[in-house]
Amino acid sequence: VQFVESGGGLVQSGGSLTLSCVASGLNIASNDVSWVRRAPGQGPERVSRVYPDGTIRYYAESIKGRFTSSRDNAKNALFLQMNDLMPQDTALYYCSSDPLGISGRGTQVTVSS
Repeated sequence: VQFVESGGGLVQSGGSLTLSCVASGLNIASNDVSWVRRAPGQGPERVSRVYPDGTIRYYAESIKGRFTSSRDNAKNALFLQMNDLMPQDTALYYCSSDPLGISGRGTQVTVSS
């Protein structure tokens, strides 16, 4: 059972990226899965949470209106569309399921000013 994230990279301030999180060994549509980020020297911060019924909750005030989470059941994947990126968005982004107690290794996002 694992999550594999991809799509990170280096982008200039104001740019966009789309992150992917592909699940294996579990049905992502049946589980509570979050996008979490960890900035250098800081603790983890939940970005969004997608529930089995499709409800999406956003947590970090700073990302509201800029980030959009989605789920593709056919691909067994979550996505995080990030627009208008800012240097403070620089972090390791990863998928995590609290009920299952598993997290992916993440994909690094670096935003230059």
